[in-house]
Amino acid sequence: MVRGGFDRVTDYSSAINSCLQQLEANGWIASDHDLSAVGFKPVLAREVTGCVLMDDNVLAAMDRFAFLAPAHNPPYINGIRLFKRRLPDVPMVGLFETAFYQWMPDAAKHYAIPEHWYKAGLRRWGFHGASHKFVAERTAELMGRDDIARRVKDLYVNNGSTPIQRPDLRVISCHLGGSSSVTGILNGLAIGSSMGLSPQSGLPQNNRVGDLDAFAVPFIVRELGVNIDDASRLMCKESGLKGLSGGLNDMRDILAAIEQGNTSAQLAFDVYIWSIRHWLGAFLVLLNGVDAIAFTGGIGENNPLIRKRVCSGLEELGIQVCEEVNSRTMAEEALLSSTESRVKIFLIPANEELVVAREVKRFLEVQKLR
Repeated sequence: MVRGGFDRVTDYSSAINSCLQQLEANGWIASDHDLSAVGFKPVLAREVTGCVLMDDNVLAAMDRFAFLAPAHNPPYINGIRLFKRRLPDVPMVGLFETAFYQWMPDAAKHYAIPEHWYKAGLRRWGFHGASHKFVAERTAELMGRDDIARRVKDLYVNNGSTPIQRPDLRVISCHLGGSSSVTGILNGLAIGSSMGLSPQSGLPQNNRVGDLDAFAVPFIVRELGVNIDDASRLMCKESGLKGLSGGLNDMRDILAAIEQGNTSAQLAFDVYIWSIRHWLGAFLVLLNGVDAIAFTGGIGENNPLIRKRVCSGLEELGIQVCEEVNSRTMAEEALLSSTESRVKIFLIPANEELVVAREVKRFLEVQKLR
């Protein structure tokens, strides 16, 4: 699989043209007509999830939820429309980040709100689905559970219904990065996520607030006299690790500031670790134990200190990191648990692109589009 990318793009049309030109220049395609599809990893849409054709109805559903994902939905909608204009005969297929959470128990989906609020879309959706799905698949393989690995690979084709032949496999997946979440996984299916209605929920994100009391916004509107739009902007742009640390939103910068004695950076780090451990504990109870814990995402893969702190003091629960292996391992798949640990601890580099590519291929085959 070939990887590539563009950082800090402002002109999507030029980026799309450059991408296609590079594919041709390197011999991967002879022309645009060789493309079977363009795959996307959209975040959230009103009443739409799974792997779907990104038609006008789906884009309209994404637009209806743009307020909930302001950093994601508008750029995705714009990019997809530009791709459609550039490649009008090529299917545009999206695997929604919410897709992995379709089979969560009802109790995990509901807030304690009136039913018509739930029907309007106010529910726990869960995000980072492609990343957690890859972890579910790979941990099953590493644990010798090929039956569960096959189930995860065929999840959307078989609507999550493939039977499991042997006892439970319980996994807690920690996707830690600029955007972070923790997901509990039972037999390859998500049972819950730290993220809820929007990507602003759950753990503190780089700029985004994470979990917040429902009355916090009306309180701050009354107390400080800000309007709802300003409050929303501050929760999306100036909160999370950035808000706690006094302006730092990159964990590398936060750790460097801690070395210099910055107490605000230390607080941001401590709140982040506390939140990860909070959700780890929640899924330990909901899963009735855990067989494997996986770290993935930019921070999870590259920061041994955070992995160590998350697992620290959990020896009574059978969770023990091998400090020597953990301290020297970054960005490569590895078993991080000690020989005494009853729970396997894995570092599994994220491979969301592979998950999207596989699901787009399956979609095309089932729909007979190419």
